[in-house]
Amino acid sequence: MSFLYPSFLWALFALIIPVIIHLFYFRRYKTVYFTNLRFLKEVKEQTNSWQRLRNLLVLAARMLALAALVFAFAQPYWQKAGSKTELGNHDVSIFFDNSYSMSAEAEDLRLLEKARLRAEEIVAAYGPNDRIQILSMDLEGRDQRLLSKEDALQRIREIQLSYQVQDMERVFNRQKQALEKGENKKKQAFIISDFQKNSSDLAKIEADTQLQLSLVPLQAAALKNVAIDSAWFEAPVQGLNQNNRLFVKIRNYGQTDQNKLRLSLQLNGENRPIGSLDVPANSAIYDTISLNLNKTGWYLAELQLTDFPIEFDNSYRFSFYVKEKLQLLELYEGQALGAISAAFSDDDYFEMRSQSVSQLDYSKLPQNDLIILSQLSKLSSGLQAELKTYVEEGGKLLILPSRSAKLEDYNNFLQQLGANRLQPLEQKERKVVSINYQDFIFSDVYENESDRMKLPISQANFPLSKSARAAEQQLLRYRDGSSFLGKYKVKNGFLYLCSAPADSESSDLSKNGEVFVPMLYRMALESGKRQQIAYIVGQDQNLESEAQAQQQETAFKLGSGQLEFIPEQRRLGNRLLLGLNNQLQEAGFYQLYLNKEEVLDQFAFNYNRRESALEFYSLEELESSADGRYNIIDGNYGQDFGSLVLEETEGASLWKYFLILALLFLLLETLLLRLWQPQTPKTNVS
Repeated sequence: MSFLYPSFLWALFALIIPVIIHLFYFRRYKTVYFTNLRFLKEVKEQTNSWQRLRNLLVLAARMLALAALVFAFAQPYWQKAGSKTELGNHDVSIFFDNSYSMSAEAEDLRLLEKARLRAEEIVAAYGPNDRIQILSMDLEGRDQRLLSKEDALQRIREIQLSYQVQDMERVFNRQKQALEKGENKKKQAFIISDFQKNSSDLAKIEADTQLQLSLVPLQAAALKNVAIDSAWFEAPVQGLNQNNRLFVKIRNYGQTDQNKLRLSLQLNGENRPIGSLDVPANSAIYDTISLNLNKTGWYLAELQLTDFPIEFDNSYRFSFYVKEKLQLLELYEGQALGAISAAFSDDDYFEMRSQSVSQLDYSKLPQNDLIILSQLSKLSSGLQAELKTYVEEGGKLLILPSRSAKLEDYNNFLQQLGANRLQPLEQKERKVVSINYQDFIFSDVYENESDRMKLPISQANFPLSKSARAAEQQLLRYRDGSSFLGKYKVKNGFLYLCSAPADSESSDLSKNGEVFVPMLYRMALESGKRQQIAYIVGQDQNLESEAQAQQQETAFKLGSGQLEFIPEQRRLGNRLLLGLNNQLQEAGFYQLYLNKEEVLDQFAFNYNRRESALEFYSLEELESSADGRYNIIDGNYGQDFGSLVLEETEGASLWKYFLILALLFLLLETLLLRLWQPQTPKTNVS
């Protein structure tokens, strides 16, 4: 037990007053008249013993009453170990968790509303001269100051759910910064939260002797939540009138199985029911949706799931673009390889052009989705440089070498791209024996992966010198394990290298329709840099676009509905990089434009799924990890929470109890004086 005003204890010397009264009042003698002195001695002895006992009890009652009164004025309180109580006003910081996990239900209301109520009760527990900071997950600049009680209560009422997720270490540091600016000596901080484990690394919070921290944990009544975790396409590029497969990952974060959940897809405003799903507890399932797209242009899509009460993760927005045509370019020297043009002649989705390398306009190379070097005998340094840039920025390049290829040019170019180099031509028959069905180029192309399929045969080829630095992925392989066709990832693009010349005397690849045609199709569809169909609100990320402007200084804008802002923007080759700098705060679809009438790009944003995970610190776990760094106040405590907060932080005030004791002792003294009158013993005189 400690005292808020210990100087009042000097008043205990006043206990000598009842002693003085006892000595000078109770020792006075009274004259008693007796008709017969025979029993005087006996009566005197009995009366004195009873009076002495009563007087001592009265003295004790008076001293205890006076002592209790002194203790009451000294303001005694009981204090937890490690806490500190001082005189004066308070500087208080209250963090109010308003993340999406707080939309879960408690026994009587949502955790967000319960946290709001607890914050208001904490504010009400302090005096009119105390200064209070109200902080939320948004960590807004206006909240970095101390307010009056009335302003603090008003700020609490304004706080709504937010997509922001902050680590508790950062929150506590912001609280300390605000409290350090306060003028009062008594500094206290409160964190009201559900203490989700993925954002509450309490071990990083260090003890502060100048600041008392109290955690107020809240707990949901039932932990259940099912979320659409993510979605992605199987193919990097979505094709027109093709079976585009979309994969969806759905996760159950709760402790119970969730059955018959309805999943639907809204595509450009058109609702498409997908069906119902059963998701076991604490697990994820994957669903596949087939999209047959019959028109070109932008698609805005939103997956929707029926789940309650946490709803922010029930939808997943994504956007993608279907090109009107894919541009393919064949570069040749003397004569084009007719099989390449023939492979795409019946499909309007592919626009195939064959052009002599001597007439090539280098500036138009980035416009092509696939470039095929068809039997070039040499590669100029300028062509090598342009093709290297093209591949690194996301282009796809297929090399079908000539029998008369100048190996010095080819190997110099291949070395720049990190590929294996060509060795001198060997003229002997070799047969391809295996296809890599795991790679996108040949995956799901054939209904049956039969060994009887006719595979290419070469009469001449350039053996490849294997390099440890070259990360080759074999697509078609000879019997001895060497590559007929290899694939290399080069930054954002792909290089495909065939070791056999493309002419009919060297290889029958161009005549093998079972392999050659689907190979070219898939190469055109594959993208070294997969188009990102969705982004996360609040993450520090750059958006990429291929939008072009006529003037260099033109500013692109991002907008959705009434919201419009100019993002940070810079050019990197043919790509436009956009920085958001936390200007975008709501999930939805956002358009990139110079003017609203002409949309250049579409971006879809979703809220972070970090808040979907229902793993929280229990009250026991928080108490075991406290180690004197903070107090724990159970936020589920039902009655007079403000008084509980003051008891936990300031200590339990005991002056009321001592005042009651003083009154009880005074009452005891009165009863002793009025009701305990010593009686003279009755004596039978004869």
